[in-house]
Amino acid sequence: MFKYDSEAGVSRRNVLKAVSIGYCASLILPKTALGYWHSLQGDKPMYRISLAQWSLNKPLFANEISTTDFSQEARAMGFDAIEYVNSFFKNKAEDQAYLTELNKRASDQGVTQLLIMCDGEGALGNADSKERTSAIENHHKWVRAAKTLGCHSIRVNAASSGKYAEQQRLAADGLRRLTEYAEPFGINVIVENHGGLSSNGQWLAGVMKKVDHPMCGTLPDFGNFCMDWSRSSEPDAWYDRYQGVAELMPFAKAVSAKSHEFDEQGNETGTDYSKMLQIVTDAGYNGWVGVEYEGSKHSPREGCKLTKALLERVRDELAHDSNKDSANVSG
Repeated sequence: MFKYDSEAGVSRRNVLKAVSIGYCASLILPKTALGYWHSLQGDKPMYRISLAQWSLNKPLFANEISTTDFSQEARAMGFDAIEYVNSFFKNKAEDQAYLTELNKRASDQGVTQLLIMCDGEGALGNADSKERTSAIENHHKWVRAAKTLGCHSIRVNAASSGKYAEQQRLAADGLRRLTEYAEPFGINVIVENHGGLSSNGQWLAGVMKKVDHPMCGTLPDFGNFCMDWSRSSEPDAWYDRYQGVAELMPFAKAVSAKSHEFDEQGNETGTDYSKMLQIVTDAGYNGWVGVEYEGSKHSPREGCKLTKALLERVRDELAHDSNKDSANVSG
């Protein structure tokens, strides 16, 4: 059904040949194929778990900790990798001494720096061509900073205005041009579902097809599927999160495990993590899944630990199921 690449894992291009982009049920690979894929992974985990800096936004905004503390905070909670948010070191993108210090802190803690989430640099799909170009250029410094930090990507937004198809065209133009700048640096440009039409999985998948560049992809977020936050209490303002993640996974270069609240059994109350991570792994993804806790019921650090524990538990359950399927295939 698909070709396995021993170094890169399952090729998404070949997975795309095996599955159709649509509601998550139509994306799920047969259990026999899933078991076979996991049998080829050996001892490699189905996915690894990182920590997004936004999870600690409250102590960061309160100046209780700083970005230079992030590696140590992550390590103390058992994380091996981190994802930065540019809002917490906005004026440091070109400060080489500062970036060198971040590298040192991460190295000292044995923590891998994965990506920088970039906000506040303008709309890459701006209808005004000059403003769109300005937004593209505003992101250049973050591409260079990501390269200095050894990251694989910057996460950007696909904000635009106008009608559905026009927004796709404009966003694709901005993303393609930024990706072409980032390509020589070896940095991917990845887009999160982050409000507006970007929270419509079908729309964003269409943008990816228009960009048509191997270094431009998505960062599916489990929770950011509200297309109009001013109407967040109205059901039609929300896109189905499971369908949306399924539609974005063929282009995913990172995944964000959004969490808000947990019940007494340790389950996230707004997202079925077992169902969601089945979608993620069935797409052939075995990279990093970033913890992004945004709740208020639990403290930031407690929320991070609860999310990590849930991701680990579901990973164990999925691995157990796939091992059984693999045994059935071999038998």
